[in-house]
Amino acid sequence: MKFQPRQQLLDVWEAAARASYRDGVWTWGGRDGSNSISDAEQLLCFLYPAAELPGLRLDTPDETADDVLAALARLGDSVEIPKLLLQVIGQYLRKYTADDGRPIFSGGSYFRAAAPDGKPAPEQLQLDVVDSFSMSVTLALSTLGFLKVFRQSVRRQSLRAEIRELEDLASKRLTAAMVGMLRSFTVNAFDPGSPSGRALVRTVNQAGAPDRRVLDDLRRELRPVRAGLRDLTIGSGSQVDLDNENLLFECGWTWGIVKDSPEVATPHDIGPQPKGVAKETPFLYFTVNALVGIADLFSERTRVLGLLNDPQQTLAQAIQRRWDLTQIYWRTIAMYGRGQWPLQDIPWKTTDEKESEYYSLGVTAMVVQSLVNSRAADVDLGRVADVLEELAVRARIIRRAVPGDPSVSMHSPGVAINMRGAEDLGPNLIWIVSDFAITLLKRTIWAASIVQNTHTKEKLLGLADQIWRHVSARRCTSGRARGLWDQPGNVFAGLDAHSEDPSWYFSERVVEFLVAATQARSDPPLRNPRLVEMAYEMLGEAEHLLDQELVLRPLTAGQTIQPKLRGIQAALQRARAIIDERPATAQALVYDALLDLERLAAARDNAAEAI
Repeated sequence: MKFQPRQQLLDVWEAAARASYRDGVWTWGGRDGSNSISDAEQLLCFLYPAAELPGLRLDTPDETADDVLAALARLGDSVEIPKLLLQVIGQYLRKYTADDGRPIFSGGSYFRAAAPDGKPAPEQLQLDVVDSFSMSVTLALSTLGFLKVFRQSVRRQSLRAEIRELEDLASKRLTAAMVGMLRSFTVNAFDPGSPSGRALVRTVNQAGAPDRRVLDDLRRELRPVRAGLRDLTIGSGSQVDLDNENLLFECGWTWGIVKDSPEVATPHDIGPQPKGVAKETPFLYFTVNALVGIADLFSERTRVLGLLNDPQQTLAQAIQRRWDLTQIYWRTIAMYGRGQWPLQDIPWKTTDEKESEYYSLGVTAMVVQSLVNSRAADVDLGRVADVLEELAVRARIIRRAVPGDPSVSMHSPGVAINMRGAEDLGPNLIWIVSDFAITLLKRTIWAASIVQNTHTKEKLLGLADQIWRHVSARRCTSGRARGLWDQPGNVFAGLDAHSEDPSWYFSERVVEFLVAATQARSDPPLRNPRLVEMAYEMLGEAEHLLDQELVLRPLTAGQTIQPKLRGIQAALQRARAIIDERPATAQALVYDALLDLERLAAARDNAAEAI
């Protein structure tokens, strides 16, 4: 990649500090107002990079980097910054805890009425939503990790007491979010002859095979998923009868707590568990967001710091089963068949017969996450790379949009998702998603991080650079939002959706991408087997020639030759140490050693001829 993600993160931190902390007061909310999700996104713009990247740590004042302090100078020095974050975390956790002790996960100002002149009912604004569960898992883990490390630098008893209280609140919120995740998972079963069944069969049947053969094959492929879903005992998703193998099904997360979802028993006091209203229908968008948040439960940092207690470990195991089953299900559907994958048939059509490039992106996101976890073969990643590039073209990210281009609507105002079931409490509700560009960028960098084929990797990295130029151009240039996102009118002519306030929804997702890009930079370079083989052959020749030189002129030779031989020997030892991970670098060391050995041999031959 041609850009520097660490520097970009520092730029975002500087802009986020300017937007959040004004006149010594922390200001919550952005262009979409203040709610449990937006405020978590605002906080994560600071906490997530500090948690994931050692070079950007804020929890150890003595180790805070100078460029980090320069970027966050508005927030104070290395001691004041973590103390301010402590204060802000406390504000958030207390603000989104109800009087009865229940953590609040409502969508609030993110909810929209489907009718242009409509307005959500007050009861609807209080509905819990999966986005808040997912974001709260990430925020709570980042907070617990920050507090655990920062406590070691604190001596004042009042601060230590505040840290203990915030740890309890964050742990309680984490437990409640995990319970919400379990109660929002759903399975939708249907007859193959129903509209949903026919839509699913059409999607997977890319080769035009007889439907009966496709159904038999699909049932066989999905049998392990069906068995796993049938054995679920905690939370929702287990109410559907899957014993009838003639039924098709789909699984994932709906937008909120499923209607009639049973309560989840936990020894933690998380307050009363609200009743659900969401219909038992998985949504691609909410499923993808749930999987992203859930992944943080199993990260190395979570394990190393021991951020989950025993009851949370039990909940995490139940969530991981759903995570695994969902990944297997959607990977099976998306990659079904021996010819063209259903994923490659863009746009993706859902079982309710709606189609959009955004749905293709959602399925691609799950496939990429699955391939990353399984370290998939390059042939699979090559197909995914083609899909990602096609989506970038169709969304007018790497192609110019023409006036009135319908693809622009995916970016602004975004794709509307009907929140089925919420109409029981008021007007029809919708959820607007406008993160197509940055989600595409995140999946591209994820795929590039594991591909081994040099051509495919270069293709993905080149695509990431192009998408980043598009995303970077959408930065706001004025007002409180200066340096943050999102201003799509900068790249799409005719859009007048200008705002002086930042979209924390979009900005936080940019931060997630920049963190992933920074982590990808720390990975070892590609290991080409042919380079390794050639490096070993060159090393063998060099070591043999060195042995010959040592026979003729041992290391105890004259003062002129001795340092040269020792240098060659050290270079070859270093080459052997790194040859498996960095074969090209090893070759360079061997090449220099061979040149030095040739010069010694030539000098010896010339001396012999002179005699």
